[in-house]
Amino acid sequence: MMGRWGDVFGLGFGIEAWAFFLEAVFIAVYLYGWRRLKPWTHFWLGVPLPLAALMGAFGIIGANAWMNTPQGFTLDAAGRPVNVSVQQAVFTPMFGPQYWHFVVAMYLTAGYVVAGIYAVGWLRGRRDRYHKLGFCVPFTIAAVLTPLQFFLGDDIARQIFHKQPVKFAAAEIVWDTGTHVPEYLFGRLQPDGTVKGGLKISDLNSILAGFSRDTQVTGLTSVPAADRPTTAEATLAHWTFDIMAMIGSALILLALWYGWCWLRRRDLPRSRWFFRCAALAGAASVVTVECGWITTEVGRQPWIVYRNMRVSDAVTPTSAAALWTMFGIVVVVYVLVFGAFMGVVLRMSRRWQRADLGLVRPAADGPETDTPYGPRPELPAARAADAPSPQGPDASAPGSMR
Repeated sequence: MMGRWGDVFGLGFGIEAWAFFLEAVFIAVYLYGWRRLKPWTHFWLGVPLPLAALMGAFGIIGANAWMNTPQGFTLDAAGRPVNVSVQQAVFTPMFGPQYWHFVVAMYLTAGYVVAGIYAVGWLRGRRDRYHKLGFCVPFTIAAVLTPLQFFLGDDIARQIFHKQPVKFAAAEIVWDTGTHVPEYLFGRLQPDGTVKGGLKISDLNSILAGFSRDTQVTGLTSVPAADRPTTAEATLAHWTFDIMAMIGSALILLALWYGWCWLRRRDLPRSRWFFRCAALAGAASVVTVECGWITTEVGRQPWIVYRNMRVSDAVTPTSAAALWTMFGIVVVVYVLVFGAFMGVVLRMSRRWQRADLGLVRPAADGPETDTPYGPRPELPAARAADAPSPQGPDASAPGSMR
């Protein structure tokens, strides 16, 4: 694949790789600089992180959008790309819809994941100011972005309808081209074109695609069987698409619940069920992101470069035999890295917890002389009267923040 198309869309991969290492450097400096740098210096070191992340998303989404709607080249007599226009190859018709849909999804997911952690703490009785802010700030950002993401998702689905009609047919399991096409929720496409199971809503697919019951929707049979997803692939793309839409709708209801309570009382909802749902929202958001990627990649089958290169032709014969070996090595490396990460985090957590309980004495000259985040533990009365506070007179009060 890269041997044939690398000169056309390889710039996106280059930008993504450069941004990835830039992110890694800034994260390392930011973490190592914790309490080793002046507060404002440390703060400004964190500012480039989201910018580097946006640059990385620009590169990888640019490459993927080109795979969905390839342009910026012509083919010579031997089928090789020539007359490459890098600008057209980067800014393809699907780049804008994909990029903003993905970026908002990442900020939304991060907000719900972080808020979910504090929601669990809230359910466990941690009602101090630190946990309240830790929940409110990320959840508010995610709640504001959720309805925006709903409209961005609707727009990208309509763009797929116009620019990748066969993928749209797979995601909506539409077999024959026609109007007044019904919408199926969680149905299974059969080899004869019928849909088994699921909920059928008459005419809704045509209405969603073109705001009219008379909108014509292209079916899978509009192309030969070799040029479209199999029935199993279409069913998978359809289910992931429906799961994504279902979770997105549930998150909108959760955001409205939060907004209604805040407008009425300027306070968090009092129901424990709200915080249970908020705790699950982070995991649900991650599932939604994965479902989105499955929909866009499986729905494009059998093409890796839409209507220009099949997946079966993307790997050279000499490397095809080693593909599973490389995949296994990557999986093992990521498992080891994740295990090391969890080990370090748990060890740090235990050390800070033991320091709070007075079981260990941190190094006096180290940067982590007490818990580096969260509310300060309440000292016994005898110790509180004598213990100097490095953070001021309120540092030992429950709920105080750094």
